Amino acid sequence: MKVILASNSPRRRELLKEIFEDFEVMPQKVMELCGLTKPAALVTYLAKIKLGRLPSLYPDALIISADTVVFKDGNIYGKPKDEKQAKKFLDDLSGEEHGVYTGVAIYYDGKITAFYDRSSVKFKLLTERQKLDYIATKSPMDKAGAYGIQDEEVVDSYKGSYTNIVGLPMEKLKEKLNGILQKERI
Repeated sequence: MKVILASNSPRRRELLKEIFEDFEVMPQKVMELCGLTKPAALVTYLAKIKLGRLPSLYPDALIISADTVVFKDGNIYGKPKDEKQAKKFLDDLSGEEHGVYTGVAIYYDGKITAFYDRSSVKFKLLTERQKLDYIATKSPMDKAGAYGIQDEEVVDSYKGSYTNIVGLPMEKLKEKLNGILQKERI
């Protein structure tokens, strides 16, 4: 069976290797704009959109896509568009707790199964210098909320799935795949 990851995230690639030894990476160019404001609905919708044209191109494949956002006080934080926005995100999150939502879509056998997971993260109280030094590492620039859970300089603690915060909730993904691929062994 052909397995495709519809994401360019190096972190998702590494996580998916825990389940599949061999898969192809085929991110799709899609419009990620929509009017949804509830984080669970948003990430689930975007994960489905990120499947792109792959189901029609590879109808016999197993295709996985995902989307992650940070949510705090009614605000959704995706990937920062520049360093100024990364600084604003860090200002907003510093010393605070927030939710991290990842939506996942799985295409298999003509059907799409979508779900989400939620974890919470508590940020350290960061000084201006710490924020600027962290931004200078470029690590925040390709991550929702302008940070990575693996970056000890910003994260104080978390609750829930660590891999959800990284960008692919492995516990739920394995559970869903076991249900979808009843005849296959995962």
